[in-house]
Amino acid sequence: MADLSSGPGTPVAAVKRTRRLWGSESSVSALPWLAPALALIVGVVIFPAGYMIYNSFRAISKSGVDRGWAGWDNYASMLDIGALGRVLINTAAWVTVVVAVTLVISIALALFLNQRFPGRTAVRLALIVPWAASVVMTSTVFVYGLNRYYGIINQALVDVGLLSEPAGFLETAVPAFASAVAVAIFVSIPFTTFVVLAGLQTIPAETVEAAHIDGAGRVSTFWKIVLPMLRPAIAVATIVNIINVFNSLPILYAMTDPIPGYDADTTTTLMFKIIQRERELDVASAISVLNFVIVLAVIVVYLRVTRPMREV
Repeated sequence: MADLSSGPGTPVAAVKRTRRLWGSESSVSALPWLAPALALIVGVVIFPAGYMIYNSFRAISKSGVDRGWAGWDNYASMLDIGALGRVLINTAAWVTVVVAVTLVISIALALFLNQRFPGRTAVRLALIVPWAASVVMTSTVFVYGLNRYYGIINQALVDVGLLSEPAGFLETAVPAFASAVAVAIFVSIPFTTFVVLAGLQTIPAETVEAAHIDGAGRVSTFWKIVLPMLRPAIAVATIVNIINVFNSLPILYAMTDPIPGYDADTTTTLMFKIIQRERELDVASAISVLNFVIVLAVIVVYLRVTRPMREV
């Protein structure tokens, strides 16, 4: 009997060729519908990223004149910045602490908001306010509130006995950086909470009830049933927060810009200061490429380690 499973003239090969042709035709016919999205991706993501990488290898004057190829000189100048090591440590601490603390608080809040209680809708709406408000406005409110001489937050801490006298939270690098971390957590909680809450809504109530019937307690049910099923939602919230926090400029700029030097800076604010103070667009582009590589590497490692879409 003839073998129908191989050979260019067999029915199986003909079916495969038909499927390839059909797939190609389907892809071509879908292009007009995908064109707007592709144009947006090219214009907003690919072109700016490519132009940034291009500028990082050019010698650009402070007036913006392109003087030609610079090779790796801009990256060498970036490495020559004395505070670069401190800035990288600040960046790692900034992203890790803000994302981790935000995630822990948001999971607790999401579990609370997933329960039925009077006024739940009002509480959910109130939680949106820090997210809906302008980050610059929120940061400015905290800048004034933490001021040593007229800040209401400072005075409130004195009134409740946590401080003996108003403190200069934004006058030195470490307290200013810690204050910025606290504000970043405050701003990041609403989005993360609602993403986790949406994940909780997808968990069937029957699954949790079955665990309770089998004798599992609340803590055991959370760790063994709820948390694994929340993995995709947590992964989305974590990735978005890593990108947002890593590239966050308004909070750090508003709260740490008066600090001399770069002791309270991350790579993002360092890049901005290089542009604003030194007018070195080429070196700032090199720092931007470093930012891009770091955040991409962090996300890839996170996805490889957590594997959020694997079977639960």
